[in-house]
Amino acid sequence: MRVGTFVLAAQFPGQGQGETLYRAVRSAEVAEEAGLDSVWLAEHHFVPYGVCPSAVTLAALLLGRTRRIRVGTAVSVLPSAHPVALGEQAALLHLTSGGRFTLGVGRGGPWVDLEVFGAGLEAHESGFPESLDLLLRWLREPSVGAAGERYSFREVPVVPRPDESLEGARGPEVLVACTSPASVRLAAARGLPMLLGMHCGDEEKAEMVALWRAEARAAGHAPEAVARAGHVSAGVAQLADTREDARETLLEAMPGWLKQGLDAHVTVDGRERAMRDPVAYTELLCGLHPVGTPRQAADRLAATAERTGITRFALLVEGSGDLAATEENVKRLGTEVLPLLG
Repeated sequence: MRVGTFVLAAQFPGQGQGETLYRAVRSAEVAEEAGLDSVWLAEHHFVPYGVCPSAVTLAALLLGRTRRIRVGTAVSVLPSAHPVALGEQAALLHLTSGGRFTLGVGRGGPWVDLEVFGAGLEAHESGFPESLDLLLRWLREPSVGAAGERYSFREVPVVPRPDESLEGARGPEVLVACTSPASVRLAAARGLPMLLGMHCGDEEKAEMVALWRAEARAAGHAPEAVARAGHVSAGVAQLADTREDARETLLEAMPGWLKQGLDAHVTVDGRERAMRDPVAYTELLCGLHPVGTPRQAADRLAATAERTGITRFALLVEGSGDLAATEENVKRLGTEVLPLLG
């Protein structure tokens, strides 16, 4: 089982953005010290829900500050980026880190980001497959040209080649954030592992894994590749000496952050959004994920792995909003939960 942290760089009420980013960086450093497998970085624009606007940039910083731990994006929002530019960045991080970088990509939402960066709503609604395929070609071929609806350019050499200096490597691992059957099918057709969200329970994740496997086999991917696909389950981890104390920590801090952060999202076309109740959502997360004592957290992770077949986890550890408490939470995850998982 491979357990890592999920860093949103969440700005809690009353906190400055510099303070928030410092907590995000420090939590990643402590994750390596505590023996965790990976750090996954979120990306958002113009909202305090998460104040990291470039997951690949923060990944570069963390790869330079660490020596062992894997660093991944969860996710880089592909409709707001040029696939070739993102591919170049991913190749650079892959090569200079000795293969410790993972590129997670997603479709994002219909937010005002699409207007600011000039992508347009079509990039979100219909352009994701073209962007994803161009990105994959850039990471796998020596030269690339394009003649698609959104991207068209003459063939150019791939520099740097992501497979040039790492023996047996094809380039960085690529995952796709999946939130619907359509995105599951898209990822499966390309043989790409999924990143599944915090709001999903074990039953829903098991159904998505089953659909992915069926679609991947139908697309002609080898049975052994289908069986070993490293899907990642995002969740929340909060450790305390009792389950009640762990829940209380999150229920005191997270609703304020969720309300402030989610309310700040602005749609590009003025469409109405259905907002989650922050308290109810926090309670949902507490029930779905490893929130409680180290023993309870380990049992929760083991149960999810058994029910879904997923053995990689990206766990939000900053739910208290406090630097010292976040560091302690990460340390306990590594020193008290990991040994129980074997």
